[in-house]
Amino acid sequence: MAESVFLSGQLHRCPDRFNAAEYCLGADVDGETSAFIAVDPSRGVTETWSFAQTRERVLRAAGAYRAAGVRPGDRVALLLGDVPDFPMAYFGAMAAGAVATPLSSQLSPGEIAGILEAIEAKAIVGGDAQTLSREDLRSGEVSGFEPRSAEDPALLVFTSGSSGRPKGVLHAGRAFWARRSMHAGWHGIRAGDRVMHAGAFNWTFTLGVGLADTWSVGATAILNAGARSPEVWPELARIHQPTVFAGAPAVFRRILKYGDGLSAGFASLRHAVTAGEALAPAAAAAWREKTGKPILEALGMSEVSTYVSTPPDRKAAPGVAGWPQPGRKVAVLNDAGTPVPRGEVGALAVHQTDPGLMLGYWRDEAATRAAYAGEWFVTGDMVRMDDSGAISYAGRRDDQMNAQGFRVDPGEVEAAMMSCPGVAECGVTELELEPGLSIIAAWVVPGEGASLERAAILAHLRTRIATYKLPREVFLSESLPHSANGKLLRRKLSELPRDRL
Repeated sequence: MAESVFLSGQLHRCPDRFNAAEYCLGADVDGETSAFIAVDPSRGVTETWSFAQTRERVLRAAGAYRAAGVRPGDRVALLLGDVPDFPMAYFGAMAAGAVATPLSSQLSPGEIAGILEAIEAKAIVGGDAQTLSREDLRSGEVSGFEPRSAEDPALLVFTSGSSGRPKGVLHAGRAFWARRSMHAGWHGIRAGDRVMHAGAFNWTFTLGVGLADTWSVGATAILNAGARSPEVWPELARIHQPTVFAGAPAVFRRILKYGDGLSAGFASLRHAVTAGEALAPAAAAAWREKTGKPILEALGMSEVSTYVSTPPDRKAAPGVAGWPQPGRKVAVLNDAGTPVPRGEVGALAVHQTDPGLMLGYWRDEAATRAAYAGEWFVTGDMVRMDDSGAISYAGRRDDQMNAQGFRVDPGEVEAAMMSCPGVAECGVTELELEPGLSIIAAWVVPGEGASLERAAILAHLRTRIATYKLPREVFLSESLPHSANGKLLRRKLSELPRDRL
């Protein structure tokens, strides 16, 4: 049987001289075309920038950074949150040759202080330790794009990973060029599109799809700088007419649960795209049924962005995340780092030559080396590859639970529970009762007016998953912990009250 290794074509080499901000703002488009529209569900459009205005604002920010002593390679920390000036501060840092470092508003003060010290930030925009204000960036003198090499650092993002401890992921400028694999291989954004992203401004999914990819082809970015409750999205889409809508799977689940008028609201869409965690086949089917439009899924992570996805011109079977994007060489490995036969589950890996792969973890050579198995960067996604190269997701290696000696993916249990009548939301994790004794536990949020019963939930689950995968404990909760981008924070579930159902 063939090995689970797949090379999907080739990607043109990134130019040696390459400034990421210059590339993202270099589309051949009329300068008066709208590049950025900031909206607020309660106030309407709050800002509109043309491509010419966006370029000028970015270069003014670059001038302000230079005047403040920022030099190529210096780190610029961004703590602005979801404000319309975020793109100016972010791309302005890279335009000046600095390493843009967007930080999440979800981080604790202690975490932020630790990161700022670790990166030796030359400039800080926003937050209690701010050294440059948004007003400073707006009033800077227009400056040119700093000449940079494709291998020079351009972006530093911090991800909590499975441990919850922020870890810095350093990317070269070429990572922005490598995103060209996603255009035909996933989101299909093209000139004239209107792209609405539901994520926070600091998230790499938003920064990549919602801004960098969108602008690089001359499309318009629409970002929500206000409330992100699920019921606002159909109305925002009806008003602003996006052709592509992007968000985490949890966003789509919540819209399906609480949103009204989906067919009319999303009538302008060509398709939606999602990444961040696995999308349940039932959610994808429900979205298509209610909107008439498909959701194109992608697998990815901060270290390499997305690398496996469903392209617009190819239909994936239920449960299939997609195929390796053009220019990506991927493999499915066993614990020894050897490709498994097609059809077997293993760890998804990306070849070390991938142009979108990180330079490494910030000042952590040991962690960087540990992420590789020979020539392969091991992502931690557990998957299987079929004969066509299609990838089916089987969970995260570090999320997987152990039940009676079997590995269990919490996403599989959650998907089964979400099909149970009366369950609005759920989260599943392995709960340690005492050293050496762990069980599968679930927290459920009831739908409006629903009355849940433990016996009914377990009976429903027994018709959908193996008995050993059943939760030993089911707890009732008013809400579940999520990141700013809507991703379920499973590591936080054990901190919730344990009110037995």
